[in-house]
Amino acid sequence: MVSDWQDQTAVITGAATGLGAAIARFLAGKNVRLALLDVSEAGLEEMKASLDAETIILPMDVTDEDKVRDVVHRIRSDFGRIDILVNSAGITGRTNRLSHTVELEDLQRVFDVNFTGSWLMSKYILPGMVERGYGRILHIASIAGKEGNAGMLAYSASKAAVIGMTKVQGKEYAETGVTINAIAPAVIRTDMVAAQSEEQVKYMTDKIPMKRCGTLEELANMAGFIVSPENSFSTGFTFDLSGGRATY
Repeated sequence: MVSDWQDQTAVITGAATGLGAAIARFLAGKNVRLALLDVSEAGLEEMKASLDAETIILPMDVTDEDKVRDVVHRIRSDFGRIDILVNSAGITGRTNRLSHTVELEDLQRVFDVNFTGSWLMSKYILPGMVERGYGRILHIASIAGKEGNAGMLAYSASKAAVIGMTKVQGKEYAETGVTINAIAPAVIRTDMVAAQSEEQVKYMTDKIPMKRCGTLEELANMAGFIVSPENSFSTGFTFDLSGGRATY
């Protein structure tokens, strides 16, 4: 039974920027060893240079099953084990579009990154966690996956799929010592949000009773609890971080 952060190893996808980078900084502060994954090699290099923690960086696309398998093998070879997986890699796809105008190619790409990538990472990391009898997996979902955001069919549906996967995996591995949860943020001020139209951001922010975006620090603090040894009796659950938007 793991009782503290000592000697833990975390794998974080989408770690070069945004939510993944914020969670990496939080875990670095706990002296957790880090394996940071992202498609941006330059972004990963910059992140590594900013962290005071044992860190390896692995540029990769989480939708490529062969690369996922090989990278997980390398991380285990370098660090011996994986205690934490945070699936933060994600894209919005084209937004501010009615459903009948969404292109199939765009919808499939969003699902590949947001859902399939998260599933592939957990597919290859879960067996080692189960064998050791300990692990923490956090899938980054979204409030859009619960409520649906108009103009964001691909993103909303893919995050709903992530929530569904979390419920399934939480039940499947409930007796193994591995907890699998998700977090559903409302609007967090990141580069991905900044890239959306002001109309789309206003639509989302107006739904938040606090009338503001969440911060990366708020997200990292909640994520840190979810993947901590202390969070040992919650699994298959999606934690809201919504400024009062979620009322259920």
